[in-house]
Amino acid sequence: MSRHTCQKGPATPAEPPTAAAPEFLTVEEAAALLRVNRKTLYEAIRLGQVPGIARLGRVLRIHRDALLAWWPGNGGPALGVKP
Repeated sequence: MSRHTCQKGPATPAEPPTAAAPEFLTVEEAAALLRVNRKTLYEAIRLGQVPGIARLGRVLRIHRDALLAWWPGNGGPALGVKP
């Protein structure tokens, strides 16, 4: 009889996307990357505040490099939405 044990390593912080990451992200992937709610990201896209948006019919994809270049410089309230 064999014993199986699960070994958990220490929790690692989220790592930035690597070259192996997809070039285009779904809205869900982009929201997770930015750590914002999916609905918040959809609203920012609707307002034209997010760069690198590709619309393929009803499908949205976001260019990863454009998103990462835009996000650090955004610096305003939630996704740049001004009161």
